[in-house]
Amino acid sequence: MPVDIPTVKKIASLARIAITEDEAARIAPELDNIMHWIEQLGEVDTTGVAPMTAVIPNHLRLRDDVVTDGGVRDAVLANAPQAEHGFFTVPKVIE
Repeated sequence: MPVDIPTVKKIASLARIAITEDEAARIAPELDNIMHWIEQLGEVDTTGVAPMTAVIPNHLRLRDDVVTDGGVRDAVLANAPQAEHGFFTVPKVIE
């Protein structure tokens, strides 16, 4: 897909970027080269290649999902300027 000046202006408009006619003319060949690189990547045979998230193997260290710091509500609420019924009290912001 060739990238021409009207396409560059449309992309800039969608991205809310103000560009001049000269800038659009300068950017069009650069974007066209990028699109050619992307087309070349699409031609690479990736059958048998597993998807990966990083170039090094990462393993998640899982832990049991247990509550480790419960039962301190009163200590936490002691720092609150106002508290009612076990909750923080905040001023009304909607009129």
